[in-house]
Amino acid sequence: MAKMKRHKGAKKRFKISATGKVRYKPSFAGHLMSGKSGNRCRRLRKLAEVPGGTADRVRLALTA
Repeated sequence: MAKMKRHKGAKKRFKISATGKVRYKPSFAGHLMSGKSGNRCRRLRKLAEVPGGTADRVRLALTA
C-alpha cells in the first residue's frame, strides 16, 4: 500500500516551532504598505500562530 505523503502546500506555508506551535506568515504584508499604519506593518512582520483545533490538522498534514 502507498505511503501517506505530506501536503506540499502546507509544507511551504507553515512551520512548527521548537515548542510544537504551528506558525505562519500573515497575509496583506507583501506590498502596498503605505496605506497601512506603522503598528499594523510591525504586527504583520511577525509570524502568527494557528489556533488549537486547526493546528492539529495542519500538524497532521505536515507529518503524514
